[in-house]
Amino acid sequence: MSRIGKQLTAIPAGVELKVEDGVISVKGPKGQLTQKLHPSVSVEKNDKTVSIKVINEADKSQRALWGLFGSLVKNMIIGVTEGYTVKLEINGVGMKAAAAGKKLILNVGFSHPVEYVIPDGTAIAVEGNVISVSGIDKQLVGETAAQIRKIKKVEPYKGKGIKYVGEKYIKKAGKAAAKAK
Repeated sequence: MSRIGKQLTAIPAGVELKVEDGVISVKGPKGQLTQKLHPSVSVEKNDKTVSIKVINEADKSQRALWGLFGSLVKNMIIGVTEGYTVKLEINGVGMKAAAAGKKLILNVGFSHPVEYVIPDGTAIAVEGNVISVSGIDKQLVGETAAQIRKIKKVEPYKGKGIKYVGEKYIKKAGKAAAKAK
């Protein structure tokens, strides 16, 4: 049984939820999101709650879809009310970032600056060595942050590169530590 899919999701004030022709749309103060529904999944809207149902609760693949769409609807509601933010940190001598219009310019140790085109639906702010990626679509914000991080991952010897704020990485000892033994 899907525990996430069974839960009723509250619809806060100021949020409008519609289900039409297999598409769910959520409109709130920050914007509007839409999601196409799987044919096995149905959405029932009550006064202030929304519930997800599947055709056959005993089928394992449909139970997985039940939980998936329960999470997707909750993420859409949170996105249009509060929004999502992912923070990245740049570490290294001479490494810096700057947002210029619809581009993020990164100087991360290559022979040339790397220009990343900011996708529609996301906003990027740079404060010192911290890059903040924000938007209403959780999937788009996470994917954008992952693509920026992929430009220069943290290398394991000195810790230079781009990482999520709070991300832990294993630092290797290097050759000098091997000689000391």
